[in-house]
Amino acid sequence: MKPLKFYLVTDTHYFKNSLGAYGEEYERFMDDEQKCFAETQAINEAVFDWLADAQDADIVLIAGDLSFNGEKESNIAFSQLLHDFKEKSGKRVYVVTAGHDFNEKPFCFTENGRGTPEGTKFSELYGFYKDFGYTDAIEFNEKHLSYVAELSEDVRLLVICNDIDGQKHITYDDEFLGWIEAQAKKAQADGKMMIAMEHYPVLAGQPLLAIVRDARQDEADKLIETLADNGVHLIFTGHMHNQSINVVETAKGNKFYDVCTGSAIGCPAFMRLVTIQDENTVDIKSIPVPDFEWDKKGMSGEEYLQAQFDRLITTLIERMVTDPERFMRKISLKPTPALMKIFPMIGKKLSKLTVGGFARLLLVKADPQIKKDSFVEFAVSFVRSIFEGNQPYVEGTPGGDTLLRVFKRLKPFIKTLKGSQGETLDFYETMKHTVGNYGIDDYNATIKLS
Repeated sequence: MKPLKFYLVTDTHYFKNSLGAYGEEYERFMDDEQKCFAETQAINEAVFDWLADAQDADIVLIAGDLSFNGEKESNIAFSQLLHDFKEKSGKRVYVVTAGHDFNEKPFCFTENGRGTPEGTKFSELYGFYKDFGYTDAIEFNEKHLSYVAELSEDVRLLVICNDIDGQKHITYDDEFLGWIEAQAKKAQADGKMMIAMEHYPVLAGQPLLAIVRDARQDEADKLIETLADNGVHLIFTGHMHNQSINVVETAKGNKFYDVCTGSAIGCPAFMRLVTIQDENTVDIKSIPVPDFEWDKKGMSGEEYLQAQFDRLITTLIERMVTDPERFMRKISLKPTPALMKIFPMIGKKLSKLTVGGFARLLLVKADPQIKKDSFVEFAVSFVRSIFEGNQPYVEGTPGGDTLLRVFKRLKPFIKTLKGSQGETLDFYETMKHTVGNYGIDDYNATIKLS
């Protein structure tokens, strides 16, 4: 087969800036956000200007959450941006919509507080994005806004959406899984290679994320088996704003890879250049999102997006002291009078701790190279690394050895964790492989599909 190249972008979260993203209430809202908001129009314009000039591929895939939160004006503006991009570059664009693209009660911010711009219905999404995959499809499932497109003479793209009218993040029923299986079998019968794209990951980006229901497709094992056991071994996803490449093997011995890519508008901000060399070999290359026009306070684009990510974590820790009730709501914990007293004390202690002091609380030793470091700064760094991928806290490093001692100390008290889809996870192994990457490079890799 002839090699095929394409770019992949995800979680563009385009917001029409003129709707309003400023003011005191906006700033409070952004204390809890990993991604940017007001800046997204500028970031997307920079991304698609870069892609228009990029010479390596003439196909772009966008893996969902196209608008910030379903504002109609944002969907109109982003679809126009894509039309302009196609006209300027001559490139083809294939999208999948997701939960942030339809919402009948979106919001914006002005000096008067929170506003309510017009929202988008699920039934309107086809009209906005039909020219970006749907009208060129050789198969189309209207209920699920899912389709099959020919990327080349040899490669087909299966685009699957886990939303339907009135529902988001649904579990796929037997009828839809049957449709997916039929498309995979038809590709095999026609002698075509098929790859897939969905917004939600089907494999947890990092092991600990398996405990979070919203972190992956419901009943993911059924989808993986339906795809992998019928010749589809690779899916491209987004949603979690993290960089990861993971693989699993089905009971029948078929490999399945999930390539999840960071958001275009939040740390880690990356695109992918994908090269399908042949039916069995795929090269994945990560490309940083380009810099963008904005008052970034002297920072580069990468530094600016990282600062927003770090703001989320540091604010969360600070709230243990300043606003324990909001802190508990953020971590889905019901506030009680006792906890309202305990969390401020914990927060004050953590804010003053060094890594060595934290380790001593658990009767373990911190590595001498990091024992005097601020615990809060260390915590922010290792939480961010979980989303950035290629987590550096592996055995043989100061941070890795310290964290592994902590996990061993906690293991007798937390032997197992329960995954969101019913699986049992070993606590130590889950944490070890969450803070340290011992597997596939999450940025640049050559994967073998069988």
